Amino acid sequence: MAEKYYYGTGKRKTSIAKVRLYPSKANQDGGQLINDKPMSESFSRQSWKALILEPLAVTDQLESFSVVAQVYGGGVVGQAGAIRLGISKALVLAKPELKKVLRDHGLLTRDARIKESKKYGLKRARRAPQYTKR
Repeated sequence: MAEKYYYGTGKRKTSIAKVRLYPSKANQDGGQLINDKPMSESFSRQSWKALILEPLAVTDQLESFSVVAQVYGGGVVGQAGAIRLGISKALVLAKPELKKVLRDHGLLTRDARIKESKKYGLKRARRAPQYTKR
């Protein structure tokens, strides 16, 4: 029989994360698995780990849930932001009374900023070729 979990999808830049929150008693390792690896392997910097676990820390649920996430696309920072949003959405499903706390900390809002597309005649999105007088 499958274990009970709460699901949330997070997106940031070009990264997409599928996050499952398991109650800690259901998942004995108590850790966070990102792409079937421990979080410390996938995200080496402490700031990335803090960003990912912010929804659980703000709501005092660090020991209550363990995180299993599949994330693809984008870079490390985009993936961390996607996992963070996925955890927040799954927490709201698990405990609806936490929605106000998460909303007040801005953890339920998708950050829609993505890279601006290149324009023709320019080198990048806004960078024009160097002007030559002669």
